[in-house]
Amino acid sequence: MDPEALTADYLLHAYRHGAFPMADSRDSEDLVMVRPHVRGVIPLDRFHVPTRLVRTVRTTDLEVRVDTDFPQVIAGCADLIRDRWDTWINRPIQRAYTDLYERGHAHSIECWAGNALVGGLYGVQIGGAFFGESMFTRQRDASKVALVHLVARLNRAGFSLLDAQFVNDHLKQFNILDVPHRLYMQDLRPALEQTPDMAAFRAGMTGQQALDYARQSTSQAS
Repeated sequence: MDPEALTADYLLHAYRHGAFPMADSRDSEDLVMVRPHVRGVIPLDRFHVPTRLVRTVRTTDLEVRVDTDFPQVIAGCADLIRDRWDTWINRPIQRAYTDLYERGHAHSIECWAGNALVGGLYGVQIGGAFFGESMFTRQRDASKVALVHLVARLNRAGFSLLDAQFVNDHLKQFNILDVPHRLYMQDLRPALEQTPDMAAFRAGMTGQQALDYARQSTSQAS
């Protein structure tokens, strides 16, 4: 795929039809569009927060912000940190998703320690569907705290779908599900037509509130 063809409008069209871009590596200019046969979906009504993470979210000194430095978040997701030797986020992807952010269709959940961004995640929003793209951490559990806050804000704002693209061992602890493409599209279509409360999505939230909203339809113990 020609990197110049990866525009904000193209991305919105692709997401509505179950596809998203990836690069071979962060230094490659080449892109491919991916439409998985089986999708990783985190159920907003059955999200699981591990016991240790409950304590962390409740007591952390990290400040969780929304959409205050999207470019730095996507750059952090593209960085080579710890044991991550490469990523699929190249310069055309960073450019296109930053354009989406400027148009109000991409969002970042950020964990700050003072003036330092130490973790976070970003994704795409269309209607009541949120398509999680990537996360990073420079401090223990920062990306996990961001994920709990994301789910909490999606629930508070009235979203119905959190697409995580692929199932992996890291996400299994949060109750991610394998969903065949046909069933995924059945859930996606009505979600696209919803109108979530984005002011509620962005509004401040304490750690306890994040836990309450993230686990609002579960009976798991804290």
